Amino acid sequence: MAYEIDRIPVTVVFQDRSGFKETYGGSQDWVLCEGQHLRPRGAPPSSTVLIFMHPSGVMNHLPMPAALAKAGIPVMTCGSRYPHNDTALIMEKVAIDLGHYVRHAREVLGYEKVVLAGWSGGGSLSLFYQAQAEKPWIEATPAGDPVDLKGAGLIPADGVLQLAAHVSRAITLSEWIDPAITDELDPERRDPALDIYGEPPGATPPYSEDFQATYRAAQKTRIDRITADVRQRLEDFRKKGLTHREHCFVVHGTMADLRWLDPAIDPNGRRPGWCYMGDPRVVNHSPAHLARYSSLRSWLSQWSADSRADGPACAAHVSVPALVVENTADDACTPSHAARIVAGFRQVTPEFHRIEGATHYYFGQPDKLAAARDLVIDWLQRNGF
Repeated sequence: MAYEIDRIPVTVVFQDRSGFKETYGGSQDWVLCEGQHLRPRGAPPSSTVLIFMHPSGVMNHLPMPAALAKAGIPVMTCGSRYPHNDTALIMEKVAIDLGHYVRHAREVLGYEKVVLAGWSGGGSLSLFYQAQAEKPWIEATPAGDPVDLKGAGLIPADGVLQLAAHVSRAITLSEWIDPAITDELDPERRDPALDIYGEPPGATPPYSEDFQATYRAAQKTRIDRITADVRQRLEDFRKKGLTHREHCFVVHGTMADLRWLDPAIDPNGRRPGWCYMGDPRVVNHSPAHLARYSSLRSWLSQWSADSRADGPACAAHVSVPALVVENTADDACTPSHAARIVAGFRQVTPEFHRIEGATHYYFGQPDKLAAARDLVIDWLQRNGF
C-alpha cells in the first residue's frame, strides 16, 4: 500500500559557542538546523524512525526517503548547519547537529527507536556519529579548536544503514583529486605525464598497474601538500595572536579518478567516461564539485587525512545492527567503498546486499528503488524495528 506523505517541518535550535561566526546570518552562538518529518498519512503507528542526514546536502526529496515513507516507514530528513555550502564545514559540529535531531526524534516526536540511514555522504557521517555516541572521546577539532563531543550527550542510535555510501569525504577526495595540477594558484600548470584529460593524455585506459600506483601516490602527495600549507597558515596566524583568523581557498581539479575512464578498475556496471555528476572532464573544474571551496579548519576536519569521519575506522566502534547496500551500477560509490565499510565492522557483522543494475540515486529506475526499499523494510522488520 502506498501512503500519502505529510511533510512536517522540523527545526532544532540550540546554543553552540564558537570563536567566530562560521555560517551566514543569525546570532553568533546559536545554531538553527532545518529538516522534515516525512510521516505516512494513515499508516499504522510506528515506534521507529529513520534519520537521513548528509553533511551539507538536503535530502528532503531524494527517492529513497520518500519511497520508505510512502511504504509506511516514518522518516526524518535532516539538514546540518551548513546546508548547500560546505566551505566552512566542521565534521565534528555536524555530528553535534545530528545529535540534536536524534534527541528531537526521541524526546519531542516520541519515537522509541532511531535508525541512522546513511545515504552516500551520510554513510560515514552516521558511522562517525554512532562511534562517538557509543564511546565519545573528541574534545577538539583537527585544527585544535574546542568541540565537545565527549560531553555533548550524544544519544546512540539503535541501528545503522549504509545505503550507496562512500567511505568518507576525505578518502573519496584523495581518490578523486587531480594529481596533474602542480600549482594550486594556477590549475593550468600541469604535469603532462599525469594528465588523464590532457591533449594528448598522459596515459590512456586500460591503465597499467604501474601507472595506477604512480597516479595514486601523486594524489596523496597533492593532498598532503595542501594540508601542510593549511597547517602552516594556521600556525603563522597563531604566532601573530590571530587565534580565529581564517583563510579561504579554491581546490581545483577534484574529479580525476582513474575509475571514471577505466571501468576495469574497481569494476561494476557504471557507464564508462561518466560519473554521478556528468562528464568527469567537465566536473573536474566545475564550481559545484567536492571541496571546490574550502577554509583552513574545514579542510583539516573534512578533506584531509586528519579527518575523524572515516567510515570504516568508525565502523569498528559500532555495536548496533547494521545493513550495507551496494548499488552495482553506482557511478559515485564503486564496489570498494561498500567492501571497505563492511570490513570495518568489528563488534557486529553487518548484513550485506547488492541491488543489481542500480545507479547512485535510482533516478529513472523505479524497479531498483522498489527493490532497495523492500530490502530495507525487510531488514527493519527482522531486526525488531
